[in-house]
Amino acid sequence: MTTTTGPLDGVRVLDLSRVLAGPWATQILADLGADVLKIEQPGRGDDTRAWGPPFLSLPDGGEDREISAYYVSCNRNKRSLAIDIARPEGADLIRRLAAQADVFVENFKVGGLARYGLDFASISAINPRIVYCSITGFGQTGPYADRPGYDFVAQGMGGFMSVTGEEGGGPLRAGVAMADLSTGMYAAVSILAALRHAERTGEGQQIDLSLLDTQIAMMANQGSSWLVGGINPGRLGNRHPTVVPYRTFRVADGEIIIAVGNDGQFRTLCKLLGCPQVADDPRFATSAARQVNRDAIEALVQDKVAHETGLALIDRLVAANVPAGPVNTLRDVYADPFVEARETVRTFARADGAVVPTVAFPGKLSATPATYRSAPPRVGEQTREGLRSWLQLTDEDFDSLEAANAIL
Repeated sequence: MTTTTGPLDGVRVLDLSRVLAGPWATQILADLGADVLKIEQPGRGDDTRAWGPPFLSLPDGGEDREISAYYVSCNRNKRSLAIDIARPEGADLIRRLAAQADVFVENFKVGGLARYGLDFASISAINPRIVYCSITGFGQTGPYADRPGYDFVAQGMGGFMSVTGEEGGGPLRAGVAMADLSTGMYAAVSILAALRHAERTGEGQQIDLSLLDTQIAMMANQGSSWLVGGINPGRLGNRHPTVVPYRTFRVADGEIIIAVGNDGQFRTLCKLLGCPQVADDPRFATSAARQVNRDAIEALVQDKVAHETGLALIDRLVAANVPAGPVNTLRDVYADPFVEARETVRTFARADGAVVPTVAFPGKLSATPATYRSAPPRVGEQTREGLRSWLQLTDEDFDSLEAANAIL
């Protein structure tokens, strides 16, 4: 039996984060049923609203300049409240909302919210059970705590760019903001763990997450190669540092991926390519031997596949349980039957007729699946609605707040 509300139904999240890492985390919570109030600066809103083109297309052929594709990627299922926290009345509203919240997420510079009385010490004094998640470039402590931080900087400082790119080439960042996205994922996991603790004990806590901490952690086996073996890995292009053959290969109509993960798959590959004897060659018979003799075996595989048609070869390899696949553009990705079968794209129809496409939450929970309740909002679209639902404000309250320019 499935539910329609999600496993986090009833969890209230006050979201003061902007750009990507924080909004990515809060969208995960929202997809799973949490009520997320996105607090934005009146007028301007989240910086990513302006990070276009492309912007959302309108039925009349125009664009909604508040809704960029970037913003769409991480802000569905949230309600936008336009509150000016720099005004005393606005900061007081945030404190009142925090008293009703289970989770508080922010990505201001270290100490940036203290001037408004919205730091962890102030908020936890109001609500001792609150889970307060702070996301920064370099953490709340340490030698770089006061530095501004962006994903690009974290990718460079965390070692990612030293292993990304062509062999012999220069440093290269990933095509998407991997430090931001992985920090958002770690934030969501940490928040869920802290919520579990708060439910059992009534005790809240602060979560201190930094892009650089996360990027270093995400180096995984590459980082472990240094810690365990003193190996300072470099760039290998599409090659794998320890598994061979595991890279792209040129075929008659482009490039494909062949990813041989064990000796059994290698034997099958050799058989399919018409050279079964190669699997018994001592230079290639084991994974460790193939790593030592990487150039020779990769050259042999390249020679064997050079005149093959990519999709036909992939079909043969996959049928024999050898991992392989195409190198798709995004146009190819969204034309793949996988996307329709897995319901990867979820759309929202707005009241003005605009259709908002989004990428589905990838976890398929059998009993409590993610829900898709509302499109990414415009700035302050639900200011009154959100304040009424959490604080039961009256029309007179709203008139007073608007007169003070605390809300939009």
